[in-house]
Amino acid sequence: MTSISVADRPSQPDLGAVKTRQQGAWSFGDYAIVGTTLQLVGEQLCEATDLRAGSEVLDVAAGNGNASLAAARRWCRVTSTDYVPALLERGRERAAAERLDIRFQQADAEALPFADASFDAVVSTFGVMFTPDQDRAAAEMIRVCRPGGRIGLANWTPDGFIGQLFKTIGAHLPPPAGVKSPALWGTEARIQEMFGPDAATIQATRRSFAFRYRSAAHWLEVFRTYYGPVLKAFAALEPAAQAALEADLVALIGRFNRSGDATMVAPSDYLEIVVTRR
Repeated sequence: MTSISVADRPSQPDLGAVKTRQQGAWSFGDYAIVGTTLQLVGEQLCEATDLRAGSEVLDVAAGNGNASLAAARRWCRVTSTDYVPALLERGRERAAAERLDIRFQQADAEALPFADASFDAVVSTFGVMFTPDQDRAAAEMIRVCRPGGRIGLANWTPDGFIGQLFKTIGAHLPPPAGVKSPALWGTEARIQEMFGPDAATIQATRRSFAFRYRSAAHWLEVFRTYYGPVLKAFAALEPAAQAALEADLVALIGRFNRSGDATMVAPSDYLEIVVTRR
């Protein structure tokens, strides 16, 4: 029998270090500029989750609060959480403008500071999918959701526009070895792995969101300036490599753009998931 030395074993990623880098990336730029364009997804998710007035709702990795605002508009008691304080402040500003009563609290999706079964519904739109420790984040959402409650998720699929955006970036700036792709959250198989043992039912619906910009150049300008992961990717590359990444992103837009004119209308598929907790 051949023994395997410790040195020969695959090294495990330092998920804490990955999280620190991710938190820094999302803190750069101003994700709210992009996030506010995605409000429709939050509204649709709250409808799919069938939120009822008076329900206690937790929004995990809420960003600038799309799902939080949507839940509050349905007279729910909402707690909006994220690990980036500046994004919580953007959500707080939006809630104040609409006179919506929402509690904002800084929190790590992998270690939620709430008691077991505290919420009737737990939601996340394009947020919790980016946690480095996917199983731990899923377990936390399950833990704080009461039995019979619902967990609602909107996650980009691997083959959609945003899934392919991250694949394109990864080809120029490889992600840390051993870290699972966020796009796995957009597959039914991975959702079943993480939530199936604690679920009475899981409903998954493939939906599409259209990114609408003045042009491909306009989209690139906005994402390169305000969307942390894209901003940081460009910042990490030398000028020649930046030009190569830009060319690949323009080509990616060309594959998805269905506008038929000078503008950009690029549909991006996502998986809408509603888990009823056992």
